[in-house]
Amino acid sequence: MELVRFDAEVQQALGVGGAEVGPLSAVLLRTESASSSQIEQVTAGARALALAALGESTGPNAALVASNARAMERAIALSEGITTDGIVEVQQVLLGDGVPGVTGAFRDGPVWIGGRGSSPHTATFVAPRRERVPELMEDLVAFTRRADLAPFVQAAVAHAQFETIHPFSDGNGRTGRALVHALLRHYGVTRRVTVPVSAGLLANVGSYYSALGAYREGDLDPIVAEFTGAAFIACAHGRVLVRALEELLADWTERITARSHAAVWRALPVVVSQPAVTAQFLAERTGVSEPAATHAVKQMVEAGILVPVGDRKRNRVWTADEVLGLLDDFALQSGRRQRGR
Repeated sequence: MELVRFDAEVQQALGVGGAEVGPLSAVLLRTESASSSQIEQVTAGARALALAALGESTGPNAALVASNARAMERAIALSEGITTDGIVEVQQVLLGDGVPGVTGAFRDGPVWIGGRGSSPHTATFVAPRRERVPELMEDLVAFTRRADLAPFVQAAVAHAQFETIHPFSDGNGRTGRALVHALLRHYGVTRRVTVPVSAGLLANVGSYYSALGAYREGDLDPIVAEFTGAAFIACAHGRVLVRALEELLADWTERITARSHAAVWRALPVVVSQPAVTAQFLAERTGVSEPAATHAVKQMVEAGILVPVGDRKRNRVWTADEVLGLLDDFALQSGRRQRGR
């Protein structure tokens, strides 16, 4: 399967000083989160998203996408044992505590899908009654534990069933796509990499929604076909991104002159995975002292790898604009519009 091959290829991609897969995995997870958010019309450029992940003040869209990335991480942590409580936790991480009564619990009222101003009478789809949600979710979890189906088919069908149940008042789409990655990891299709399948779905969002509609009418084939096509697109674009990041990292190593044990070698892969950093962040992520991290930042600035953001003196932030450019290129290839940059 293409996803298995892609996962293996990325695991073999080495970074500076033998730093394996981690930086690339982090980048791919974030691109998946951004693509999944874009399906819900929530967009953020790579720069805004990197700053939001660092805790910097950015636009609301970047904060939402950063929350989606955290929810994706929580979903993947469920791969050893998917439960209804775990799925609720993913939705809670996604939406945070800003919407009391909506997060951390199944919906307590009806939901439907339709245009603005639609009602249950004019909607294109009305989800099952709220009273049925707990039992339907338990049935879905039981389905994910079956061992007699092709894993990718099982994940696609489970996703479609989740979207049909629509268990939450908000966040169903993003939670449901995060669930796909928990299942792919659970079934062993992927082991260490989050393949940006949502980037493939972005190639034709209308077709994806039509496939969900067909599933609700009893036809499973379209949603399986949509996810299969999305997987091939995601792997193709993902390979381009991974190759470009590897080449950029190799170029950075040529620009740096430092002792073999210098902190900068540990810092370079971190900057790939999180292209907005502070000295304190680098110190925490690399396990070096803050003065050593500050010196690493100085070396990367001199090499043209990092540039400062603003002119504040304390808690200064630097960005790796070459990485940000590659991530925005990936977004354009995936059909995402760049807003909120």
